[in-house]
Amino acid sequence: MCNLYSLTKGQAAIRDLFAVAHDRTGNLSSYPGIFPDQTAPIVRVGEDGRRELVIGRWGMPGAPEHGGQPVTNIRRPSSPHWRRWLDRTNRCIVPATSFFEYANTAPKKTPTWFALDPSRPLFAFAGLWTRWTGARGTKKAPIEGEHELFGFLTTEANADVKPIHPQAMPVILTTPEEIHLWLMADTPKALGLQRPLPVNALRIVARGEKEDPAPPLLVLPS
Repeated sequence: MCNLYSLTKGQAAIRDLFAVAHDRTGNLSSYPGIFPDQTAPIVRVGEDGRRELVIGRWGMPGAPEHGGQPVTNIRRPSSPHWRRWLDRTNRCIVPATSFFEYANTAPKKTPTWFALDPSRPLFAFAGLWTRWTGARGTKKAPIEGEHELFGFLTTEANADVKPIHPQAMPVILTTPEEIHLWLMADTPKALGLQRPLPVNALRIVARGEKEDPAPPLLVLPS
C-alpha cells in the first residue's frame, strides 16, 4: 500500500506534460513527502472539456460498512462502493515523481523510494476524485466543509516493487496515450490500465527517509 509519495517537479512542468489548459492551484511549492489527508495537485477534465490542475485532499470516502475511514489506495474499483466514481467525470490523474514503500528489514523497516529513474521524471497515478462534505484533518484540528477528495488505483506489484512490497503497487501512467485513455475512455477500457508496470520500469532512488527531495542539479564545468 502506497501511503506516501512525492512531487518535486515545478508547476510549469506539470502543466506542460499533462496538457493542462486551466491552472487553478495558485503558486505550488515542492512536495517532497505527501501523506494521507494532505492536499496535493490533481489533473481532471473540467466542465468545459479541457484539463484543469486543482488541489485535492488525499483520501476518498470509505465504505460505511467499514467505518467510513478515508481510503488512499483503491484495489477493487469494480466493488459497489467504488462503481459510482468510475465514470470519466470522476477520474483524475495524480502527478508524482516518486512513491514510498517500507522494506521489511530488521530491526526496523526501511523507507524505500521508487521512481522511473534517478532524475525523478514526472508520471501520474490513475486516480478517482469526488466532492464530499464533512470533517477531515485531525481530531484536534478538524477541517469542516466541502472537500475535493482523491485516491488512486493499485494493482499487483511488478518485479521491481515485489521484493520490497509483495502485495501491491500504484497504477502508474507514463505516456500521453495512457493519460488520455484514463481520463476519456469508457470505463471498461480505462480499467484495462489497472496493471503493473513492466519489469525494470522503476528504480530504487532513495532509502531511509520519509521525504524524497529533488535530485541535485548537475553542474557542468565552465
